[in-house]
Amino acid sequence: QWDFVESGGALAHTGGSLRLSCTASGRTLRYSSVAWFRRAPGKAREEIACIKDNPITTRYEDSVKGRFTISRDADGNTVNLQMDSLQPEDTAVYYCSVVHYKGNRCVPFGSWGQGTQVTVSS
Repeated sequence: QWDFVESGGALAHTGGSLRLSCTASGRTLRYSSVAWFRRAPGKAREEIACIKDNPITTRYEDSVKGRFTISRDADGNTVNLQMDSLQPEDTAVYYCSVVHYKGNRCVPFGSWGQGTQVTVSS
């Protein structure tokens, strides 16, 4: 059973930056494709960034492309999301999950963690 732990969420100002981290308790993410998702108020959970196991390949949704960067730590146990040029529209609860990387789609199959809250003030 997957037990994802997301951290790093906080209150930020428009134009600011945050760095989120994702781990899976009791497991390594080294051999898994991983994606970040978010759920904003009144909206469905949205896939925003995905990183493939090997070779490292990344994909971003248009809404965050050029502002967010997904990466792995050297040990493969942590997947990060660097968030720059934050806007109020980025306010949401952010989640991570292992995924099946299929072409240009990243399909989650693990269970959801608690997520981490990101709030961007105008």
